[in-house]
Amino acid sequence: MTELIGGYFTSHVPAIGGAIAKGMQNEPYWKPFFDGFPPIRKWLGEKKPDVAIVFYNDHGLNFFLDKMPTFAVGAAHEYRNADEGWGLPVYKSFRGDPALSWHIIETLVASEFDVTTCQEMLVDHAMSIPFELAWPDVAEWPVRIVPIAINTVQHPLPSAKRCLALGRAVNKALTSWKSDDRIVVIGTGGLSHQLDGPRAGFINKEYDRFCLDNLAANPDALTKDSILRIVELAGTQGVEILNWIAARGALGDLALKKRTENYHVPISNTAAASLVLERAA
Repeated sequence: MTELIGGYFTSHVPAIGGAIAKGMQNEPYWKPFFDGFPPIRKWLGEKKPDVAIVFYNDHGLNFFLDKMPTFAVGAAHEYRNADEGWGLPVYKSFRGDPALSWHIIETLVASEFDVTTCQEMLVDHAMSIPFELAWPDVAEWPVRIVPIAINTVQHPLPSAKRCLALGRAVNKALTSWKSDDRIVVIGTGGLSHQLDGPRAGFINKEYDRFCLDNLAANPDALTKDSILRIVELAGTQGVEILNWIAARGALGDLALKKRTENYHVPISNTAAASLVLERAA
């Protein structure tokens, strides 16, 4: 039967990809961040997932302000990365899992989520960089993916409560899926940061710690604030915490424990974090 092994969460700022491309992982500025990933790679190596359900946000590669779905689910056989203009290398393509994608889409619609279904879909650094961090130097990605994009760019944004409910509906799909697959849930983005305006460079360590400390055992605590309050607390781009919240919802009622956690400030004006939540038993 399908096994849900746990969740992997990480920041995804483009500068991480630049550091990887330039071999800067051991430089003093970057080392504290990259030091968080050997335990994550070890965990993934032990668990050997077959499929990754990835909650992330698109930055204009696939969706733009003229067409910005609140929630979009990929149902393609393949997902390509393309040049985003950051000077990053174009990363390897991802294999899809259309059958599981459609099962998730059908479950979401039955749960009264109006999602955009994408049978063709590009994926940007928010997908590729977390995979480069988790599986460096592989010839091809070892998992099939189901990408789920959440609008964190164009207001009105979905509430944290709605994103947690979305994740829980995905969990309903995963627990009813008949397969021998081992599934990992991935949430990417954040933590607190703001890249523009009078608060450019804003970081809120207290709010970040609140999120990290409550995500496993009390994710509903992260839904008490309105989306505008989260913007105030986390920064304009820090609302990417919605991806983490949705990913946590997809883990359902599993008893979870932290396998590893890393928090470092700053990289590229961002509070960066990585985290693994695994089944407690």
